[in-house]
Amino acid sequence: MTLTQLEYIVAVANHKSFSEAAQHCFVTQPTLSMQIQKLEDELGVIIFDRSKHPVTPTEVGEKVLKQARVILQESTQLQNIVSTETGEFAGRLRIGVIPTVAPYLLPMFLNSFIKKYPGLEVIVNEIITDEIVGRLNKDLIDVGILAFPINKAGIVEDSLYFEPFVGYIPKTHSLSNKADLTIDDINVQELLLLEEGHCLRDQILKICDSSERDLSHKTNKVLFESGNLDTLKNLVEQEFGITLLPYLALQYITDKKKRGLLREFSPPVPRREIGFVYNKTIAKKKLISELKKEILAVIPEELKETKDSLIVH
Repeated sequence: MTLTQLEYIVAVANHKSFSEAAQHCFVTQPTLSMQIQKLEDELGVIIFDRSKHPVTPTEVGEKVLKQARVILQESTQLQNIVSTETGEFAGRLRIGVIPTVAPYLLPMFLNSFIKKYPGLEVIVNEIITDEIVGRLNKDLIDVGILAFPINKAGIVEDSLYFEPFVGYIPKTHSLSNKADLTIDDINVQELLLLEEGHCLRDQILKICDSSERDLSHKTNKVLFESGNLDTLKNLVEQEFGITLLPYLALQYITDKKKRGLLREFSPPVPRREIGFVYNKTIAKKKLISELKKEILAVIPEELKETKDSLIVH
């Protein structure tokens, strides 16, 4: 019995597919299948019912998988003890980041973090909140970076910063004459939003004290809902409506004319809380703590304060 074999059966259980598990483990399917067969022969049990689609564990297989996860976690913990003592982290850190954070936050810290720990392999997935929670529960990622709250049993929420929202307003819009916006200025009927599934959409609707029902009364001839903030920005520049952007996105708007479309909020400033989520039993807490230090070192000081703010949860 080897740790690799245990990793393979856990991967099959998570992905419910031998082929997808092989891709996740970076091996060929015949190699993965052969190693799992060897483990089954050694234990004298059948771990997976291969006649079912998707592949499902047998009754005894469920018990084997439960213990396999414990063994793998303890193995990782052993590696972490050594890393903590030597200060040299190695292995793999798997991070899930929501799409409205990833393109703005990652470039701020990722390169320096990798250089600081050259023995560490960092894998980043840009995925929405529900996928982060699902992958945490399946041990497919170690830590997620998302907007709070999620309120899921067994998952720790560790705050990082409080990000203000900023209006992006066409130059022909009446709000472009205002130096600062208030929450009451925002008309949900004019908003360009991300598609359903993105937490930023829900947060913006909460800011407007609105709901999905309000969107059914939109008077625009074209209803835009995108999965990409850059698309919404482009549509604002074409005067199709207004939108709200997260503060960290502003550093990538360098064109003077486009920066002229930005409008900050007067107090109380609406903000979202961004932080880490990870399982309570995670064996990489020390490494996650180091990652937190790296992020906090590059976050602007104004994002660490909550004075005169409206935190959107």
